[in-house]
Amino acid sequence: MLKEMGFYKGINLGGWMSQCDYSAERLDGFVTAPDFAQIAAWGFDHVRIPIDYNVVQNGDGSMKEDGLARIDAALALCRENGLHAVLDLHKTQGYSFDDGEQEEGFFESATYQELFYKIWEAFAERWGSLTGEVMFELLNEVTEEAYLPAWKRISAECIRRIRRYAPDMKILLGSYHYNGVREVRYLDKPCDKNVLYNFHCYEPLKFTHQGASWNPECNNDNRYTFAESGASEAYFEDLFSTAIAKAKAEGTELYCGEYGVIDIVPPEEAVKWFRTIHAVLERHGIGRAAWSYRQMDFGISDPRMDAVREELLTYL
Repeated sequence: MLKEMGFYKGINLGGWMSQCDYSAERLDGFVTAPDFAQIAAWGFDHVRIPIDYNVVQNGDGSMKEDGLARIDAALALCRENGLHAVLDLHKTQGYSFDDGEQEEGFFESATYQELFYKIWEAFAERWGSLTGEVMFELLNEVTEEAYLPAWKRISAECIRRIRRYAPDMKILLGSYHYNGVREVRYLDKPCDKNVLYNFHCYEPLKFTHQGASWNPECNNDNRYTFAESGASEAYFEDLFSTAIAKAKAEGTELYCGEYGVIDIVPPEEAVKWFRTIHAVLERHGIGRAAWSYRQMDFGISDPRMDAVREELLTYL
């Protein structure tokens, strides 16, 4: 279904409306019209747009019209280039997957949860008619297993509110452990036919995140080739197996919202990883969006990838 809908081969626009300095220069200049044209020319059918709450919402819960207008403009550029879009709330008041953001209390606070619902109600009211062009991703990455019971309740209520304005919008729902694929099996049955299971995949982390300054487990001098990583088609088949079974049992589909390899890895080695995971994603018809289009330590359009990009694009 995702292939027919045009949400099968995507790329993330990370660092544009999230994980940035939020300056006008950044918001207006990091991704522009020629980038959408390039993405379409490379054969992608959609983009995933991470959005932090402070781009679209004030602290009191009122919405920022300039932020919403920026998304309008992005969706217009998608339409002009034959692209679809996933709107991903990357950070909400009281919660971020990144401890450095110092957002906390969301899963315990009815006030923060109401602010979360307000964002999605505003999104649904504004773009809920764009079924087939847009999908909603409720929250980027839930981290701790302890948050799962609250997350199930919060996400169910959020979907209920979205449905007032957007009864047929496709909604992506992920589990804990940073949207882990093995954790998909712990999600509840989708509340309707338009809720899909979502996961992210950077496994094996020792390969894809080697040398990552933000991850204490990877921030060391150890370096691994693809051959040393332990990754193979059999590895990914096993990794995805419980999520595939869960989606089949519940009558829904899987979508991989992020996957990629850090720029510390030599481009030729990164291509081997993409080729391997691509074979398994294709075998099971899993839609996906590679991380990321530009910079963010994973940039596929960055000059360092010039020599391998033509081959790489066949594996995205």
